[in-house]
Amino acid sequence: MTTSEFITLLAEHQGKSLLFEYAPGMLVGTNYHITEVKHITVESVDCGAQTDSWKETVIQLWESPMELGKADYMSAYKALGILRKVGKMKSYEMDAPVKMEYGNAMFHTAQLLITGFVVKEGQLIVKLGVEATDCKAKETCGVPETAEASVANACAPGSGCC
Repeated sequence: MTTSEFITLLAEHQGKSLLFEYAPGMLVGTNYHITEVKHITVESVDCGAQTDSWKETVIQLWESPMELGKADYMSAYKALGILRKVGKMKSYEMDAPVKMEYGNAMFHTAQLLITGFVVKEGQLIVKLGVEATDCKAKETCGVPETAEASVANACAPGSGCC
């Protein structure tokens, strides 16, 4: 989901509670805060020696230990207000993918993609998921697109990759 799509989603559901599902059936606690919005520029070189660059918006979620047991989730309206305020201070790249950065005592901190959402009973539930690592130089390294299991062998020493 792009930054623009996420902001639009919040705007369309301002009257709803905003929940984040970081794993099936596992929700970020009601005590979460948006603690940081990062405008990231990634400059990379892959294992085939090709360069790339792109932008990302990373929204950090943090559960406040001072608010354990809080009854209500943040509203989409409040989250939208935070994101709009940030946008006035530092402009968004609206086509950039948006990720949520989150972790707790039972889940390692990770940047999670938005994989979908559900609207039900006054709630906007944003579903999050991990992005698998991948060999971006499949063609250079001779790795077939469908051969996920053979990636490790294709990038072996002497294969022309890495």
